[in-house]
Amino acid sequence: MLDYAIYIVPVLLLWLWFGRQRAHTVRKSAEAKSESVSAGLIEPPSLHPIIDPSLCIGCGSCVKACPEQPHHHVLGLINGKAELVSPTDCIGHGACRTACPVGAITLVFGTEKRGIDIPVLTPHFETNVPGIFVAGELGGMGLIRNALEQGKQAVDMIERHRPRGGADLLDLIIVGAGPAGFAASLSALSKRLRFVTLEQESLGGCVFQYPRAKLVMTQAATLPIVGKVNFTRTTKEELLEFWQGIERKSGVTINYKERVEGLHNLGADGFLVKTPKGEYRARNVLLAIGRHGTPRKLGVPGEDLPKVVYRLIDPEQYKGQHVLVVGGGDSALEAAASIAELGGTQVTLSYRGDAFDRAKPRNRDRIAAAAKSGELDLRLGSTVKQIAMDRVFLDHNGKKLEVENQSVIVNAGGVLPNDFLRQAGVAVETKYGTV
Repeated sequence: MLDYAIYIVPVLLLWLWFGRQRAHTVRKSAEAKSESVSAGLIEPPSLHPIIDPSLCIGCGSCVKACPEQPHHHVLGLINGKAELVSPTDCIGHGACRTACPVGAITLVFGTEKRGIDIPVLTPHFETNVPGIFVAGELGGMGLIRNALEQGKQAVDMIERHRPRGGADLLDLIIVGAGPAGFAASLSALSKRLRFVTLEQESLGGCVFQYPRAKLVMTQAATLPIVGKVNFTRTTKEELLEFWQGIERKSGVTINYKERVEGLHNLGADGFLVKTPKGEYRARNVLLAIGRHGTPRKLGVPGEDLPKVVYRLIDPEQYKGQHVLVVGGGDSALEAAASIAELGGTQVTLSYRGDAFDRAKPRNRDRIAAAAKSGELDLRLGSTVKQIAMDRVFLDHNGKKLEVENQSVIVNAGGVLPNDFLRQAGVAVETKYGTV
């Protein structure tokens, strides 16, 4: 009997440990799902998994494989099956599909209720217009590693089909210097292509626009010229500093503060790209721009004043000021709370709705705490009517309100560049939970 106990006891201990771990996962999964549902955050922003419950065996391999753990509980186990419990935190790594031992996971764009517009692309990221390519977030891939790889692969394709001889046209115009555009620029430089990179803001694109200290990478990636990048948990600042160092060492040239205003197909004469600073002609164009690169504006007098911006970069720059934040999503709430929590700053948060029904509970809690402590003046049911040099004018539930002000941050979302794409002849397809 003692001989059997030697084997039985370890097995029982292992079984108990496994049971406790699984119970913990199930409990956390239920909490994450409840939080997402109560906040109305049930629609994934882009590429995400669909789990077939008839195939899922509930092993939890997908949950463990998700690189967003433990910072975000994206996938979980509910009633013995894997489920997307925090949809808005999914950024399309795809590691869950690879880890599933029974092939129960498919990666798709959009959902039945919320479609997502995606340019129609070939496997080499070329659109229906020969010579126009799309890489990165605009093509539905918000993940930095995927964007880097797509930028590189698009340039590989362009280089393979580059005609020899002739100096009348550039080989390539790259629009955007975010992850995809930067990788494409380095790849084009390494292949000695004649190219120009145009960026309306700064190196990093959407990464540059993230709040200070935000975690931005969770998987290693490969960059042309540089090789493998081993950042797996890094902040926005660390990543941008690394990229800036590569920019200096490689000698790659990027035209900053140059916004593309038009893209015209000249047929056999290539493409014409117009900016406020000039015109460029090339055989190929790579669009490496974000899906919401153009911020949605309020359309009120005074919005063109220098004190109005459309994203928060560093809360510290607003210390000691009277700041108005406009919006009701997570970006607006995070901006308002971050500034208010500095102390010594007067923050007004204006939102036209009566409640923040699409913001995460933790951000709503931060706003509630700041409002209760007097650090923040919360104005639900209000809209901005005019912005002046030293104040703003609001309509708050039908009453006029005048607020002293030095800075305005508008977080009202962005405008998809669909019109820009269609003018260039690029076909756009709305995906409703399809590949």
